[in-house]
Amino acid sequence: MTQDEVLDIFRSCDALLEGHFILSSGLRSAVFLQKARVFMHPDKAEKLCKALAEKIRAEGFSDISQVVSPAMGGVIPGYETARHLGVPAIYTERVSGEFELRRSFTVEPGEKVIVVEDIVSTGLSIRECIDCIKALGADVVAAACIVDRSAGEADIGVPLVALTQYKVPAYAPDDLPPELAAIPAVKPGSRGLQ
Repeated sequence: MTQDEVLDIFRSCDALLEGHFILSSGLRSAVFLQKARVFMHPDKAEKLCKALAEKIRAEGFSDISQVVSPAMGGVIPGYETARHLGVPAIYTERVSGEFELRRSFTVEPGEKVIVVEDIVSTGLSIRECIDCIKALGADVVAAACIVDRSAGEADIGVPLVALTQYKVPAYAPDDLPPELAAIPAVKPGSRGLQ
C-alpha cells in the first residue's frame, strides 16, 4: 500500500486535519491524523491492518506468538493486525503513569512478540510499551505502525515496520512559524484526558 493510498483512507474519513494542533508529545503541528475517525470504520481498519500484517511478514517478522499494543490508540490496529497474522492480541495499560499488562494478559520469558501502534511521532508510547514487555522477559523482535510521522527518525530500540511514513514538521510551542502561531491551538488527541 502506498503513502497516497494510506492518506486517501484518512482523507475519506475526514481524518487528515489541517490547522494548529497540540500533539501528545507537546509539540505543535499544522497536520493531525485523527486515526479514531479511521478506526471507527471496520472495513478501513481491516484494509490498513491487513496491509501492515503483509508488510510485517515481508520484512521477515513471521515467527511471532502474539501482538502487544499500548492502550488506547494501539488496541484496534493491534487487534486487527494480529487477526491477519493469525496470533493473539493483548495490550498494555497505564497504571500510575506506567504501562503494565492487566486483565490476565501475560507474555512468557523469551516469547517472540511484536508491538503494534497506530501512529509513531516521537516514539514515546511505543518505547514505553516495549520496555514493559521486555521487563517481563519477552523478546520484542520488532514494532509496527500504520503511520510513522517521524519518517524513521524516532528511535524505539527495535526495528520499526511502518505501513507508510508521513513526515510533517512539528515545532516546540515557543518556536512556531508565524502562520501557525496565528491560529488557535487545539488538542484533538487523547493523552492526558481524565
